[in-house]
Amino acid sequence: MAERVVVIGADAAGMSAASQALRTAERTGRGLDVVAVDRGHWTSYSACGIPYWVAGDVAGPHQLVARTPEEHRANGIDLRLLTEAVELDLDAGWVEVVDHAAGRRERLGFDQLVLATGAAPIRPDVPGADATGVFGVQTLDDGGAVIRYLARDVRRAVVVGAGYIGLEMAEAMVRRGLAVTVVDRSPEPMTTLDPDLGRQVHEAMEGMGIDVVTETDVEKFEIDGDGVVRAVITDAGIFDADVVVLGTGVRPATELARAAGLPLGATRGLRVDDGMRVADGDRVVDGVWAAGDCVEAWDRVRRDWVHVPLGTHANKQGRVLGTNLGGGSARFPGVVGTALTKVCDLELARTGLTEDDARAAGLDIIAVTAESTTRSGYFPGAMPITVKVVAERPGGRLLGVQIVGRDGSAKRIDVCALALWNEMTAAELAMTDLSYAPPFSPVWDPVQIAARKVADRL
Repeated sequence: MAERVVVIGADAAGMSAASQALRTAERTGRGLDVVAVDRGHWTSYSACGIPYWVAGDVAGPHQLVARTPEEHRANGIDLRLLTEAVELDLDAGWVEVVDHAAGRRERLGFDQLVLATGAAPIRPDVPGADATGVFGVQTLDDGGAVIRYLARDVRRAVVVGAGYIGLEMAEAMVRRGLAVTVVDRSPEPMTTLDPDLGRQVHEAMEGMGIDVVTETDVEKFEIDGDGVVRAVITDAGIFDADVVVLGTGVRPATELARAAGLPLGATRGLRVDDGMRVADGDRVVDGVWAAGDCVEAWDRVRRDWVHVPLGTHANKQGRVLGTNLGGGSARFPGVVGTALTKVCDLELARTGLTEDDARAAGLDIIAVTAESTTRSGYFPGAMPITVKVVAERPGGRLLGVQIVGRDGSAKRIDVCALALWNEMTAAELAMTDLSYAPPFSPVWDPVQIAARKVADRL
């Protein structure tokens, strides 16, 4: 008799897990009956592409969908959209769901449960945060709501928060012709970079016409008589707004899991073992699995648990989960904290720990910043690039790398991520056999120049 698997969440992690479980079960002979529920309209989509849809680079939401509901159903998944999971009973083995389209509730029994509930935008705990015209941007439905709202007479946008989504949405609003102000409580934008590199981001944003207001807290959102946002009130002044976008980060969407008594980590994410089974310390919770933005991951550099909500991790974790659930064997070995984005023509990338992160962790470190060019300096199109390397004393173990530069800069971070993954030293990275030709790099790649300077100082 087939085991009933219920998957809660139909984006990257959930549907990767469901699809891989069925593929693996077909090879192993394990009988699985998979039901997936999601409260939204979409499946298997790229939330990272939403700012580029808003900006006009992507024609519509369907271009951001990797696999449609119809394709999932054709592959044997009983997929139910507009269906929200509202209660779990792990002992009895059921999940209660609300079918919003039909207006009915039912309980779905399960033998195996997969939690892929994702993350939710953090809204400032101030008056007016739920006003009309204040948007979090986490799902395709969120992106569609923003685009429909911008069809109004919207001229002034305020973005609260200067992280990845804040910067990308600020650029999107500028490209749509709006006057844009970005408000953030930190000294510089992009706190995933150290402030010295964040300053370059600040200057680039101002260069494209964005008003950047840092070290500022939002006190309230001013609304009109119809409940529509009209201004953002901060301790640095009042900023008029026809639309507000929240770039204040996300938190794991684990309320359902918490109410069911499942263990959460310090970030409120679910803890899992390397096979993606929910775990309480060394004890695995039988029959309960989790992946994606609702879980914590093991950071191989920090050697601690972190919450890193990225589609890259969600897809990998879902594949590992599905392989194990289907009767195979796979493990998710952790993360090193690699990410990149851009603001106009300025590319930003990081992996591992920043200098501030490492010092806060009490590590004895050395940090070196090197300036170079993306190509040989004499070659047409060579652009400036800044690379910062953080390493541990006395041995020089790499702890982190940050890159800020123009075209051709950011993807160099992948070399650094691989070096961190394999616990290389700065000296080893400096002497790695990287490619060279004048159209692509100086004879010493900028990454190696920075690593060599660290090695020399050590």
